Amino acid sequence: MKSFVLRLVLTCTCLTFSSVFAQPLVPPFYESLQTMQPNGKLGEIIKKEKIKTSVKGAQAWKIAYISSDAMERKTIATGLLIAPIGKGPAEGRPILAWAHGTTGSAQNCGPSQIIDPTAPLNEYFLVDGNSWTDYGIPNVEAFIKEGYVIVATDYQGLGGGGKHQYAVAQTNGRDVINSARAASSMKEIGAGKKTVVYGWSQGGGATIAAASLPEYQAMQGTAADNLQYLGFVALAPEDVAVMLPNVPNDEAGAAKLMNGFTQANVPNVFLFAHYVMGLWGTQAAFPSLKLSDVLTDDGVKAVDKLSANKCIHVLADTFNYAYGDNYKSLLKPQASNSLAWVKAFIEGSVKPVKPVAPVVIYWGTKDTAVPPVMHELYQKQMCALGANVGRNQLPGEQTHFTTPGVAAPMYLEWVKDRIAGKSLANGCPKS
Repeated sequence: MKSFVLRLVLTCTCLTFSSVFAQPLVPPFYESLQTMQPNGKLGEIIKKEKIKTSVKGAQAWKIAYISSDAMERKTIATGLLIAPIGKGPAEGRPILAWAHGTTGSAQNCGPSQIIDPTAPLNEYFLVDGNSWTDYGIPNVEAFIKEGYVIVATDYQGLGGGGKHQYAVAQTNGRDVINSARAASSMKEIGAGKKTVVYGWSQGGGATIAAASLPEYQAMQGTAADNLQYLGFVALAPEDVAVMLPNVPNDEAGAAKLMNGFTQANVPNVFLFAHYVMGLWGTQAAFPSLKLSDVLTDDGVKAVDKLSANKCIHVLADTFNYAYGDNYKSLLKPQASNSLAWVKAFIEGSVKPVKPVAPVVIYWGTKDTAVPPVMHELYQKQMCALGANVGRNQLPGEQTHFTTPGVAAPMYLEWVKDRIAGKSLANGCPKS
């Protein structure tokens, strides 16, 4: 009887996945964006709405602005702007651009959609987490007291229409750069040109990707040209490309590499959910790819529906409920078209280009979500190019999810020093 019930549950689940589905509902501010065209200058604010904020001495807005993706197709991204009340200095207020960690890939997964999204960072997994997702801004109160403007992108596809290119750092990094342009262009908040980017996890990858986009930063004719990037703070950043060196030119070699990459990302249902959502996001960036190259027919239906409709923790719970220990059955035993997939992972990841300003990384020894070897290899790669990349191990045994809170007071001073123009010792390891 038990096995019959299990088969019945799985059968019903698959029938549900095969049905037609619609995008999830979003609040009114975002609803009209779903059908808008991304026309305008990069960083141009096309919609804004003033909102309440619990941060003392601050004012805040939801915004929608023009961005572009890894293939330079224009998009609409949403986010938040938080600024001190009152007139700013003549040179303008410094800009802090926050890049959030994984929240999901559906339209309703943007952190700006949460009630009181301007609160200090609040995490789902931590004991004091009070929501179904991560939301809020690290160091928001301290940065407002310092007189900074904070802009926090949702990334494209998390409220602004279109498919979110999850974990495609080249797209997410552009969203961060254009969020800073949006902040600088908004006259009533008094933002200037000095800019520091900080981000965690997915946003850490976006941060270091943005650091290595000098030509994109230097583009003219945007909503706000010539921003001055002073530094990049990356909390447990991901960098897929640095983990895939010496990519073979033949399909057999690429298939072996793809298989190893897949197996490293599916030991539990939580990582599996991130991985298949990453496949969905990569396919959104590179439409010539097919999910059926990697997933079974049932896998394609499940991943396509869940990625479009559920945020990460709910998505992982659904995989766990529907498939239990059998979630790996949604993967083909051997992927096809592997060379194209591997090349897409690399194309969407951090470019091997010297960052335009110093980078500092904070990480914990118990991080099982983003292997520390990722940013260790990133540091070696960029230091070899002459960059200044520091990498600071946090005290104690910090996990991926305790990293932002423990690191906060450390990078607060680092940011203040960059804005003040203080010199910085080279953080690269001495050979």
